[in-house]
Parts: sequence; C-alpha cells; structure tokens
Amino acid sequence: MFRRREPVPFAFIAEAERFRSNVAPPPRQRAGWPEIAGRTLLGLTVVSGLVGALLFGAPALDAPQPGSGKAPTSTAQEGR
Repeated sequence: MFRRREPVPFAFIAEAERFRSNVAPPPRQRAGWPEIAGRTLLGLTVVSGLVGALLFGAPALDAPQPGSGKAPTSTAQEGR
C-alpha cells in the first residue's frame, strides 16, 4: 500500500518544502523624522476629512420631525 516515489524532472521543486535558507535578510532601516512627520500628517488629513464629512453630512441625514409644522414644498408648484 505504499506509494512508490517516482523521480520528477525538477527534483528541486519537489524538495522545496524541506529547503531552509541560512541567509538572513538585511535589517530594516529605521524611518527618519521626515518620513514619520509625513505619515502623521497624512493620517491627520484623512481623519480630519472623515470628521468634516460627518459634520457636514449629518444635518442632511436628519429626518424632518412630524410636528415641526414645516411641510416640504416644491417651488415648481408656486407658478400655477
């Protein structure tokens, strides 16, 4: 019941699961002050844009109150 392992044309592909490299990648460079300041400024710009959109868009999402006395009217009906 054992499967016979047949040779493959590219044996290194079949053995790739067992391969371990002994070469370490180079260490990452630390971000300098200009890069940190740029990332912070970009983050603050995105957050302030979202907050501004929420502040300007919130009144448009409010439903009119039933007892407010103001009924939505169209200006197109005034000319008749």
